[in-house]
Formats: sequence, structure tokens, C-alpha cells
Amino acid sequence: MKSHVLNTDQAAIAYDVSGEGRPLMMIGQPMDASGFTALRAQFPDRKVITYDPRGIGRSTRSDGRTDNTPETQAADVHAVIQAVGGPVDLFASSGGAVTALELVAAYPGDVLTLVAHEPPIIDVLPDAAAARRARDAFMEAYQAKGQGAGMAAFIQMSSHQGEFTDEYFAQPLPDPAQFGMPAEDDGKRDDPLLGTASLAITDYYPRVQDLVAAPARIVIAVGEETGDAFTARTAVHTAQLLGQDAVVFPSHHGGFMGGEFGYAGKPEEFAARLREVLG
Repeated sequence: MKSHVLNTDQAAIAYDVSGEGRPLMMIGQPMDASGFTALRAQFPDRKVITYDPRGIGRSTRSDGRTDNTPETQAADVHAVIQAVGGPVDLFASSGGAVTALELVAAYPGDVLTLVAHEPPIIDVLPDAAAARRARDAFMEAYQAKGQGAGMAAFIQMSSHQGEFTDEYFAQPLPDPAQFGMPAEDDGKRDDPLLGTASLAITDYYPRVQDLVAAPARIVIAVGEETGDAFTARTAVHTAQLLGQDAVVFPSHHGGFMGGEFGYAGKPEEFAARLREVLG
């Protein structure tokens, strides 16, 4: 694997290329390239490209901003694709799947097949107002009490099954200790997941007409173990918006990962399904 740095619009984007063959790019948000270690290993016959979003991991930014927008991220991914030689097949996870939808809409020649895995798009949901309230609650917990409190509230929100009802909001925020996290506040407020930097990701709405008109084949994917949780529901409703059904993949929201972040999925089974879908 070879690592490179590409200077884009007021950012230095780190990206990695390994192997030869038909290009397959893997992107996340706010996750960087390290989250794709296990999945990358399943594709030794492909030219695999990963990258760190601007301001995250090895990638730096000099634009004076801290927010992560799908439009800016898509422009960075477009620049990487141009550098490595496209078009590419694209597997995109979580916030990266939101970036990927904007990429296909804005740069329709970049992608052959997009597999967008559980994009967390609030406004496709029938209970969008309540879902936004639930999202804001974990952000408020983070701002008030720090990392442990924010992450505990995030886990509560992201694992909740079904729509966000009055019963959901009546329950107290969880104790970080029940998830093995410290309650002490370290004073930091720069977490890209728990802070306000990524509001534009979950507030994004797909450019449906542009996506339908694009030459790329778009597949919206959902994990079989995600159940009826937030990102499963957003995947299902995003697929419906595009006139299709979500395609089921093995495991959970991070089902393509090994032990990179502690909650391992089933990367071998996931990769087999990805190969099948990509064709």
C-alpha cells in the first residue's frame, strides 16, 4: 500500500492506494481510512483506494472551518478519484454514504456503482423532527458533560429501535459507566461525531433528480443486525426515495470492520456480499 497527499481547495488530503485492477474506493465520515483495514484485505484483486476526510486523521485543512459538509467532502473525493484515475466502484459507510450521494449528484462520471451503507439522513424519516431532537440531545449532553456523557447518549439514540416517541424522550440519559466509559469531563469539545461539526451530514437531503439521472448504479445498503434502529430506517427510506428497496448486508452498521474500533463485524461475509452486489 502506498500513501499520498493531495492538495485540494485549502486542504491536504491523505489517501492510500493498494493493488491493481478495477478501482474500488472506500470512504467513511467521520471515520478515516483506518476503519477499512479489514475490508481492504478482502480485495487483493482490486485497486483499493481509501482516504482521510479533511481535518480528520492525517488530512489537514487550512480553510479556517471546522464543519464537515457533504459538498466539500464530495469535492475532495472527486479530486482523489481524478488523481488515481476513475471512474471507481464506491463503497461508502455512514456519513461517507451521504458524501457519496452528493458525489454522484455533483460529479456523475466519477462512479460506476455506489453502495451507500446506512446513510444517516434525518429528513427522509417520517419522524424527522423527533429524530433531530434525539440527535440534538446527545450533542447537548456532549457539550454539557463531555465525551463519556455524549457517547453514552449517542449509543442510546443510535441503538433505539423504531421511531422516536414520547416514551423515548421520557427516559433519562444513560450513565457512561454502563458502557464502560468514564464520566469525567476532559474539557475537549472537538469530537467530529458528537460535536456540531457534522450537522450538515445528517441535515443533508439527497438530490433525487440528479441521482436518478446519473449513469452510476446506486445501491442503498442496510445491515441485517441493525434492525429498526436509526441508520437502518434512514437507509430504507433513502432507498424508497430513489424508487428501490434497501439491499441487506451481513452484520451491523460497522459490519465490514474487524476489531479496528472494538465492535467487530463480519468483514469476510460482508466483503462476499459486496462482491456480489458490485458484480
